Amino acid sequence: MMRRALMLLMLGIGLALAMPAAAGAAPGQQPGAAVVVPPQVAPRAPAEPPALPPPRLVPQAPRTSPPSINLNINGTNPDGSRPASSLVIVLGLTLLSVAPALLLLCTCFTKVFMVLGITRNALGLTTLPPNQVIAGLALFLSLFIMGPTVSEMNKVGVQPYLKGDKTQSQAFDDGIKPLREFMWKTTREDELALLIKVSGEKQPANRDAVPLTTLVPAFVLSELRAAFIIGFVIFIPFLIIDLVVSASLMSLGMMMLPPVTVALPFKLLLFVLVNGWGLIITALVGSYRT
Repeated sequence: MMRRALMLLMLGIGLALAMPAAAGAAPGQQPGAAVVVPPQVAPRAPAEPPALPPPRLVPQAPRTSPPSINLNINGTNPDGSRPASSLVIVLGLTLLSVAPALLLLCTCFTKVFMVLGITRNALGLTTLPPNQVIAGLALFLSLFIMGPTVSEMNKVGVQPYLKGDKTQSQAFDDGIKPLREFMWKTTREDELALLIKVSGEKQPANRDAVPLTTLVPAFVLSELRAAFIIGFVIFIPFLIIDLVVSASLMSLGMMMLPPVTVALPFKLLLFVLVNGWGLIITALVGSYRT
């Protein structure tokens, strides 16, 4: 009896332990419930890539030749119409290098500069006005006097050559004629005869036969002579003032007082009263316009 009771107790405990385990294994399923199986999804066919638009034709740029430098030394462009740009540049640089010599020897700059410098020394002003001011004034006075000559040279020589109407030799011969005429107006025959005699050349038949190597030095000597004559005329009134002031100081016994210091105000006063700059410039310009 005891064995049966123990056996029944053990079976009861085993059933009690088995039932909660089964309940925890399937909490959502009830006995007799149908299990729903999801249908299988058919695989999708791979999507085709979108069609690309047709390529757009881009117009090609016209082919251009690479840049190049044409150094033509025959004096004209390939078409023969105008002088080559390289030759014009070379001539321009050459002209700039000899421009100071041409300004000093073939224009009235030397005479104007010397007259202005002599006027400054006659007044007793050694540094006023400065050399830069005198040189600038002489330069612009020279341009004013030489204006018609330079315009004529550009008209008959430079412009026809740049347009291709004349060759180099023709443009030079025609362009130098106005300058020769300007120099002939102020060149003295004595200086010209002296240079011809010194050179040992034959007597030229006419003016056009005189070479520039003879005409230019004769022109410069004539300009220097004229500048000295004008300077002498300018010096005389100021020299008289110096003599009067010196005699007055000697008579007063003021030998320690420099006469130059006393005479300077009277010189400046006289120069301003007679309009000295106007008289000098009028005389200089008039000597070339006659």
